Amino acid sequence: MEILINVVLPLSLAIIMLSLGLGLTFGDFRRVLNKPLALAIGAFAQLILLPLTAFVVIAAFEIEGEIAVGFMLLSFCPGGVTSNMITKLAKGDVALSVSLTAVISLLSLITVPVLAATAVAHFLGAQAPDITVTELAIAVFLITTLPVVIGVSIRRFAKHIAAKIEPALSVLSTVLFAVIVLAALASSWTLFMDNLATLGPALITMNLSLMLLGLGFALIAGLAWQEIKTISIETGVQNATLGIALAAIISGQTEGFSTMALPSAVYGILMYLIAMPFVAWFRRT
Repeated sequence: MEILINVVLPLSLAIIMLSLGLGLTFGDFRRVLNKPLALAIGAFAQLILLPLTAFVVIAAFEIEGEIAVGFMLLSFCPGGVTSNMITKLAKGDVALSVSLTAVISLLSLITVPVLAATAVAHFLGAQAPDITVTELAIAVFLITTLPVVIGVSIRRFAKHIAAKIEPALSVLSTVLFAVIVLAALASSWTLFMDNLATLGPALITMNLSLMLLGLGFALIAGLAWQEIKTISIETGVQNATLGIALAAIISGQTEGFSTMALPSAVYGILMYLIAMPFVAWFRRT
């Protein structure tokens, strides 16, 4: 289990982020200038609305301690490859989805360490592990930002290599995601079962609320329907693997996955169940 947490987990996340980077171009970042309103609404939903919703859900369900931290860690994570895939299935604006993922993933180098450290201090108080924003920033850079930059660079300067390895990496990243989520649940099965009555409804409430809130804000902003669908998905679908990795880094636990990882692990399964009805609806409209 120690090898799984200290080696396989960060390596898996790095591969997932590399796969994301291989699917990006520099044009995806420049597109921010072409669709400023859509990108602004999407960024607002992910950076502000998402954490606020998680905080409200935590209060409503009276969640405390490490599980509360886990909810907040999940809310700080960007969408990732999964949101791009679901947007494509829903016939949304894939270019907008990719651009949002690209921008928010790079911004996470700043936002995630600061917000994570704040959440840990708030919910754990004197029991909070000894972490610093700098340490978290370095970890986030190594396992998320750097792989994305490497992937984008390969796509830019060695496009033929990117074309060859991207399909295999996409499949591998999906498999690794499933392995990490299942391993996190299996290693904390008793704790998971003890908290399932609260975890399940709370995560479903959060996920469903975010999908609807993203949809509502995009509608109010007067965006095109394809953009509205995309904002809804980007708001509701998060990179659960990053949430699990952050929990491992913050807790420093090596004997098994931290309690903080449970919300991300359960969410990694539930988000598909919540998103699929939306996808079915979006495809018909």
